[in-house]
Amino acid sequence: MNRSIKKVAVLGSGIMGSRIACHFANIGVEVLLLDIVPKELNAAEQAKGLTLEHPAVRNRIVNEAFQNTLKSTPASLYSPKFASRVKLGNFDDNLAEIKNYDWVLEAIVERLDIKRSLFEKVDALRKPGTLITSNTSGIPIHLMSEGRSDDFQQHFCGTHFFNPPRYLRLFEVIPGPKTNPQILDFLLHYGDLFLGKTTVLCKDTPGFIANRLGIHALVETIRIAAEMGLTVEEVDKLTGPVVGRPKSGTFRLSDVVGLDTTVNVCNNLVQMPHDESRAAFELPPIMAKLMENKWLGDKTGQGFYKKTKDEKGKTVILALDLATLEYKPSVKVKFATLEGTKTIDDLKKRFGVLLKGTDKAGEFYRRTFASGFRYASNRIPEISDELYRIDQAICAGFGWEMGLFATWDAIGVKKMVEIMESLDAKPAQWVYDMLAAGNESFYKVQNGQKLYYDIPSQSYKAIPGQEAFIILENKSQNIIWKNAGASIYDLGDGIAGVEFHSKMNTFGAEVVEGLNRAYAVAEKDFRGLVVGNDSNEAFSAGANLAMLFMFAIEQDYDEINMMIAQFQQTMMRARYSSIPVVTAAHSLALGGGCELNLHADKVVAHAETYMGLVELGVGLIPAGGGTKEMALRCSDLYQAGDPELNILQSAFMNIAQAKVSTSAQEAVEMNYIKADRDQIVLNRSRLIAEAKQAAVDLAENGYTQPKHRTDIKVQGKTGIALFKAGIGSMRMANYITEHDAKIADKLAYVICGGDLSYPQNVTEQYLLDLEREAFLSLTGEKKTMERMQGLLTGGKPPRN
Repeated sequence: MNRSIKKVAVLGSGIMGSRIACHFANIGVEVLLLDIVPKELNAAEQAKGLTLEHPAVRNRIVNEAFQNTLKSTPASLYSPKFASRVKLGNFDDNLAEIKNYDWVLEAIVERLDIKRSLFEKVDALRKPGTLITSNTSGIPIHLMSEGRSDDFQQHFCGTHFFNPPRYLRLFEVIPGPKTNPQILDFLLHYGDLFLGKTTVLCKDTPGFIANRLGIHALVETIRIAAEMGLTVEEVDKLTGPVVGRPKSGTFRLSDVVGLDTTVNVCNNLVQMPHDESRAAFELPPIMAKLMENKWLGDKTGQGFYKKTKDEKGKTVILALDLATLEYKPSVKVKFATLEGTKTIDDLKKRFGVLLKGTDKAGEFYRRTFASGFRYASNRIPEISDELYRIDQAICAGFGWEMGLFATWDAIGVKKMVEIMESLDAKPAQWVYDMLAAGNESFYKVQNGQKLYYDIPSQSYKAIPGQEAFIILENKSQNIIWKNAGASIYDLGDGIAGVEFHSKMNTFGAEVVEGLNRAYAVAEKDFRGLVVGNDSNEAFSAGANLAMLFMFAIEQDYDEINMMIAQFQQTMMRARYSSIPVVTAAHSLALGGGCELNLHADKVVAHAETYMGLVELGVGLIPAGGGTKEMALRCSDLYQAGDPELNILQSAFMNIAQAKVSTSAQEAVEMNYIKADRDQIVLNRSRLIAEAKQAAVDLAENGYTQPKHRTDIKVQGKTGIALFKAGIGSMRMANYITEHDAKIADKLAYVICGGDLSYPQNVTEQYLLDLEREAFLSLTGEKKTMERMQGLLTGGKPPRN
């Protein structure tokens, strides 16, 4: 059946319902968001003399919930204007409208009786063939569909988003006993392609996959920490980025999610008679005590952490002492084991060092990893027949870089089994059978494909769906050139790819060399080039500031001049190469990372791309062609007529405020991504494959090398005067410092084309020269060097 989703009805406007509605709005779907009618007036309504029949009263709950979502951070919408795609209503007046909707998604309170009552109404009103799903996180799917019509049951299943739905990539699909397999296939495909999710087929078991494993890991970590006498800060340090997990760690994560949410899941899971480790879900005393005190985390103002202010009004973070239940100032954590991993950038190589630790950190890792691996191995085939689904779910649902079985592989399966045996935490028998058969890992790469160990057949099979992805980690045999900063790949179909390897993929000498080599290789032997990477941190966070700072301290301005000139030409080659250059932008694309995208023939950006020209924050202006490019883009838009120079002012303010887009859509609105040329991709895993296809399409459609622009209209003194007036006003009002004003003056000078008597056309090289001159002069400023030093040493430039 050819099914398309144009309209979605979301039933329930709580935190999850409203945010799910926003994410459907993000992808262009028309949404109906409904909730209950209030049973009584509030004080404000009474004061206005309203009645329960007034439309504002009847929709009060849904209106307030949706407005709260729109105000919350991080934002649920890619752009505030997308809120117009969501229509609000209530169950009494608007439920009948679901007959016009393609998908009805329930996200009401987690009570089976209330869900069943609503589904009875939905069954009577929906159009046959309409999808009907529940976002439940724990209620068995089969119980919700009992007693419903055959058509309802065939089109019903669980579709579990994780909070916040825009950002967390997991989308669990859970079939009911009568769900049509075609519906499951459709939802798995739709979640991947349209919602941008890692879609995982789950069994109808308690907690499904991610919550079952994730909550087990969280509670066991808290239990072991208490037994070992570790502090809240120590555990969060140990369970954060050092092991490829979010910086929230364990206790901070609990505060964000809400302890009551975790406890509710535990209370359900502890009742499972068939789970040999169900006792692990019994609340540790510390969690029970916090529940008793109603210290639930952020929602109650305190949990494992508490924010307060000191006598000067400065925010202070307090951490809970797990022994005394008193709060004390958070302290910096140090472990010898962690110190030993500081120089190890490769996550896989860190685990061996962490497990060998002889201090408390090493013991903590051995105990928590052994517990987690044992539990995961015993959940097959109960919650999943395939181990890769467990890894996909835990990574996408909880933001882990590596799943449980992938981490086990990195440690060494056999080595970890020995540790587990020493801790009386033996894994499931199938792990021993796998090793006995000569298979020493859960995954392996073969011919560029990642294979997983299939337990029933005792053989390796390809992970389904990965044919739509290009994962550079699996393409090592396709590397045709590399240095310390970059690798060049043959991506197939006549397309080359270049990946950076520096910290945060910043531009240093090796990366610039690699990018220029990639242009040359692609021009000689390929028909297109893709610039991208598999990093979770950054497409590129810009230039290597440390090298620039070193030259500035030594006052080696010739070296800086040459470095900037080379960088400008490297950026320009992205546009003026003889083959199409496509960038696969994602996460952070800042400074030089943004400038590379500005010069590409096409940008294929992940929806969560945070792009900006941020150089003013460290006392400089964009000089890799960024200021030039914004002058050029403004010039192209003048054709429509803009006598007040609003377009130019907007570009100037984005640079002057070092503004970073909060999504790829906002980057479009900031004119960094072009809506009529570039492409936004929802699923991060598809990004490089989509960029490669874009390069193929450009080549096959007869790509012609562009000519350098000589027709860039700049405003000269007219524009400079406008900006100087604004800069002067802000300086007088103390909104900016004297040095801020000096940098802004330089920016105005360059983006307006210099001290020209009247608006006129100039060349790209003319603007590049202005950029470089302004940049050079600012590197000689003491206050600029102070800002660079502040960023390099403390992570934050001073406001000097």
